[in-house]
Amino acid sequence: MRKILSIGLLMMLCVQFINAGDTKSKVHPLSKSKFAVVGSGGEEKIVDLSGQNYIVVSLRERGADGVAYAIDSDGTIWWAAVISSGAKGHETPSGIFTIFRKERFYMSKAHPEASGINNMDFSLWFTQRGHAIHMGNDDAMSHGCIHVGKKGATSMFNWAKANHTKVVITREHFMPFAYYDLLKAGYKETSKTPNHIKAAIRAFPPVKPKDY
Repeated sequence: MRKILSIGLLMMLCVQFINAGDTKSKVHPLSKSKFAVVGSGGEEKIVDLSGQNYIVVSLRERGADGVAYAIDSDGTIWWAAVISSGAKGHETPSGIFTIFRKERFYMSKAHPEASGINNMDFSLWFTQRGHAIHMGNDDAMSHGCIHVGKKGATSMFNWAKANHTKVVITREHFMPFAYYDLLKAGYKETSKTPNHIKAAIRAFPPVKPKDY
């Protein structure tokens, strides 16, 4: 079992099950590893990621957590980090994707930084339309990418594998399935815990795993 390293919370072609850019389709977490993916036409697919490495991103939107969770193949949530996601009009697409490209150093071609400093380092690309998890301001909404602080972006970049690691993008709470793993890793709520994290924890009762 991979040792839980830290908590940053307060703490091939892109494979996907719904269309990139589809914000009306839904991804419903059913457990830590199982998800119901409902397309805009109502078609439903159950996806079980047990035994795989994957990242669950619960978007920075009402009704979700604003957190990315890295889950190892043994089912351990070994990292969690506060994130920001697409602003209104630039919403991050829902779905289950595969990371198909990694870039340690990168400057956005669509939105370059005037200072010349890279603004998309540690990029993990998960759609062909330019969506990536990367280092950025986790307090500023994006043009669709997932912004993560330096520590979280570095850790996930070093761990994730191109054409292997999955990315689950959901507009719902994942915290109920993550909460006890976070407790084991030493998570404690303090006055510095962001309000949206406190709200996510209180949204639904945590689901206690059988082996806890």
